[in-house]
Amino acid sequence: MSEITRLDQNHRRSRAVIHGDTVYLAGHTADDRSADAAGQTRQVLAKIDEMLAAAGTDKSKLLNVTIWLADMADFAAMNEVYDAWLVPGHTPARCCGAVTLALPDIRVEIMAIAAR
Repeated sequence: MSEITRLDQNHRRSRAVIHGDTVYLAGHTADDRSADAAGQTRQVLAKIDEMLAAAGTDKSKLLNVTIWLADMADFAAMNEVYDAWLVPGHTPARCCGAVTLALPDIRVEIMAIAAR
């Protein structure tokens, strides 16, 4: 049976959970929520890069990405940043939708699953 490793854990969540050769990331949001959707997306993707590195992998091994937007009007701005961040030829399965996020100034939340 594979061991389970939890990174950056508190009483409610782990920022990442590693099970076997799979890394599951929690939803990540921007720290500076005064930024627009593109700015928040850049911050979130940087956090994802850091968390993937801490788990021993990187964005070239992404399997699945789920993106939540507070408003689908931010779809193009988010995609411009997201598309530039991806590793060509290594695009994950992905879905994106609009939801009511936890705080009103959060424009983007992204969670991901990657191989190690």
